[in-house]
Amino acid sequence: MKINFKYIVLICGLLYSAVNYAQENVGDEPTDDLGNVTDEFQEAFFEALKQKGIENYELALNALDAAARAATGNEENLAVVSFEKGKNLVLLKKYNAAEVHFEGVLAYKPDQLDVMESLYNVYFLQRNYEKALPLVKELIKQDPDYKEDLANLLIRNKQYDEAIVILDELDHDEGESVYRNNLRKSVYRATGNKEQQIEKLETRVDANPKKEQDYLGLIYLYSDEGNIEKAFETAKELLKNQPKSEMVHLALYKFYLGSGETKEAVKSMEVVFDSDIIDKESKYRVLGDFISFVEKNPEYEKTLEKAVNNFAEENGAVYEKLGDYYVAKDRKEDAVTAYKKGLENDEDNYSLLKNTLLVLINVGQFEEAATYSSNGLDIFPAQPLLYLLNGVANVGLQNADEAIEALETGVDYVVDNNTLEKDFFTQLEKAYTLKGNTKKATEYAKKAASIVIN
Repeated sequence: MKINFKYIVLICGLLYSAVNYAQENVGDEPTDDLGNVTDEFQEAFFEALKQKGIENYELALNALDAAARAATGNEENLAVVSFEKGKNLVLLKKYNAAEVHFEGVLAYKPDQLDVMESLYNVYFLQRNYEKALPLVKELIKQDPDYKEDLANLLIRNKQYDEAIVILDELDHDEGESVYRNNLRKSVYRATGNKEQQIEKLETRVDANPKKEQDYLGLIYLYSDEGNIEKAFETAKELLKNQPKSEMVHLALYKFYLGSGETKEAVKSMEVVFDSDIIDKESKYRVLGDFISFVEKNPEYEKTLEKAVNNFAEENGAVYEKLGDYYVAKDRKEDAVTAYKKGLENDEDNYSLLKNTLLVLINVGQFEEAATYSSNGLDIFPAQPLLYLLNGVANVGLQNADEAIEALETGVDYVVDNNTLEKDFFTQLEKAYTLKGNTKKATEYAKKAASIVIN
């Protein structure tokens, strides 16, 4: 039997690596098979991929052994087989054997990115950071994103000074990130001697007062030691030396809040929200603090709404935070407005959808609740709560049949949740009562009563 190998690739999506290997020197014209191989090889190789696809990794390895025998010394195809063996061995957690196969493939075909990445993953799973280090340096040549991995590995290998250099380079090229800040903090923790770190950074600041990251490191270390006054002074010194610094405001707003300088705190938070170099995660963290601040200082509510509008388009979670604030203030109509704006930008945010539906139902906006929950079920078809809320909305609209359909479908998705199951039965009682079917209503009322909530 002759197998069209490219057709298999298109259907299964499993042979990307094999095609990448074996057809590297083949032109763009369609071919019937994987180079010059026998039917026996193709059938064995396809069987291996099939078994891997259904998670029978041992059987996949047996089929790959057969493919290797049928390869009749073809080094290209033997490399393909060896790579597949390595991937199956990883899935079986046989990392040492997988390592041998990946290294063997690279000996035949160096600098093959997918193989290098697979070997790097094995080293990391084995916690063999010493071997991973030179490999990740090679990976960086093909994919600069691995530079963060290099910093992480240097820290794991206790090469802290080199790690800091890499982190500084990344911050300079790409701006700060929460992940890299955490890596830098792990260096400070690992070295243990904070006083020595502080002295080192103070010397660097004196030598080069324009280097923002050294100031930020000092601010963190002073804060971590509980020396808030010194941290505050350092932050203000940084701002004095670099008035256009935006990163410093991530620290300053907290210090200003702590010292009761609310206007200055708000100015710093506004700088954070307007910044193009501060990452979204940091902004969301500041937003959370700002919301807590506005709860006690409602005169800044308009500033909060402006801040949300400044960067909320990319993530509905920001409007979700604003909606949560309004709910806490018992301003449910405002919460609905905020939540709905969030869903315009982030319709597949389940938490945001759930909160929107709960408030819509609470304020009696059943028509919109029915629409939002119905649309949500297209995205989350196995979420029982959405069926329940759709049923509640339709009961509120007097749509008995629609409510019953949603509730009877959704209750089948409830697993080990007595409270939710009881709610379904209670709503089904209401829906069947609305329909005039007292027999079914009584049946579900009994089911609801039989569930004891501890």
